[in-house]
Amino acid sequence: MKKEFRLPDVGEGLTEADIVSWHVKPGDTVTINQIIVDIETAKAVVELPSPFAGTVTALLVEAGQTVDVGTPIIAIDVPSAAGAEPEPASPEKPPAAEKPTAKAPDARQPVLVGYGVKPGSTSRRPRKKPPTRPASYPATPSAPPASGPFPPAGSFPAGIKLPPGIPAPPAQPSAPDGGRPAGSAGRPPGAGRGLAKPPVRRLARDLGVDLGGLTGSGPGGSVTREDVARAADEARTRSVPAQDAPDDQPHAVAGLSQGAAAEERIPVRGVRKHTAAAMVASAFTAPHVTEFLQVDVTETMAAVRRARDLPEFSGVKVSPLLFVAKALLVAVRRHPMINSSWDESAQEIVVKRTVNLGIAVAAERGLLVPNVKGAEALPLAGLAQAIDELAATARAGKSTPADLAGGTITITNVGVFGVDAGTPILMPGEAAILAFGQVRDLPWVVDGELAVRKVTTLSLSFDHRIVDGELGSAVLRDVGSMLEDPIRMLAWS
Repeated sequence: MKKEFRLPDVGEGLTEADIVSWHVKPGDTVTINQIIVDIETAKAVVELPSPFAGTVTALLVEAGQTVDVGTPIIAIDVPSAAGAEPEPASPEKPPAAEKPTAKAPDARQPVLVGYGVKPGSTSRRPRKKPPTRPASYPATPSAPPASGPFPPAGSFPAGIKLPPGIPAPPAQPSAPDGGRPAGSAGRPPGAGRGLAKPPVRRLARDLGVDLGGLTGSGPGGSVTREDVARAADEARTRSVPAQDAPDDQPHAVAGLSQGAAAEERIPVRGVRKHTAAAMVASAFTAPHVTEFLQVDVTETMAAVRRARDLPEFSGVKVSPLLFVAKALLVAVRRHPMINSSWDESAQEIVVKRTVNLGIAVAAERGLLVPNVKGAEALPLAGLAQAIDELAATARAGKSTPADLAGGTITITNVGVFGVDAGTPILMPGEAAILAFGQVRDLPWVVDGELAVRKVTTLSLSFDHRIVDGELGSAVLRDVGSMLEDPIRMLAWS
């Protein structure tokens, strides 16, 4: 019996996901809960197990495609006597009910590791109807648009038949020679005039080629990619001056004529798509304010070196970021309002009693911000281990939705990129984010004398609806004071 596995909602309310890679191929034998595919949701790569035991008959979606929840992604031939969950007691469905277009769902799928299958719990977005073929041909530039739903007669290629009951549009009057568009001289009316497939139109738009001035060499006089590329090369050739350019000043246009692409288009998917939406929503929802503070962290750097020699930190990465994180946690305890969010619908400020500390990680797939749950209750060694494990998991692309959800305040370490400071954008639903810049040797006044000290810059962005200037300044000042003298962390904890 052929079974189709539909893309499930893996528990984070997603509506679509990207197929990253398949672990099986047609002809392979699979068992229940065997990992068959990796999908990328809004911010995490998730492994999906098979709900059936049987033989793979077809992969219905290729790797790299974006599919909606509920879309069939793989077909598996399940033996009737296999250990699959029995069908509910009901009359046997006719064969037509097993087609993907049937409204009735298949038998209940078994509960899988990591998520539950909920047939029919999601709804598909209505698909846009493609335009009818005649209406997709634009009118020629030399004539105004014809009245009614039909394009001018010259827009229809020779030999095409109109649907029954639709009268032929009136013939377009010929324009005088002076009214013809550039490039149309000597061309029969209606020959390949703007007739091209969408990818060809997109290529022409990218290269600045006017389809109305081309004579197509494709079927029915349609314009092909080769016609567009040839027209672009001719335009570049005409743009090169007749005189030879000096040898030490090659023309950029000449370089393009050798086949080099003028630009590259990258589809926005997965992590990049989610990050873009989140940053835009945050930037245009929460009024951001950013304050900066230069701090002498010489004592903190000495504390980092001493901590690395302690047995409690054996096998754990100890960096200045650990002490910045601990200082922020202490500051949150002293100023709880900084660890809050704005509830627009209820018109309330929600103060979080637990600190889920987000750590921004630059992973291969984009920016990920996993968070340490209950970070305020961890000792320094436990906090170091939690940050180390979360960062390693994120860089490997294995962060789970649970790792990425529920953050309350965030740290971003821009210093690892050689940057002194920045104006970080708030994570949606949070009131503050702290940027930690690079540590540099700088001249600093100590006890009235000039000395070379380890100096960094802290940048605190906050939501001005929740955090006013006094509170934001107090939090930033407290973090800076604890990094100047780590003993204050003990005194204020």
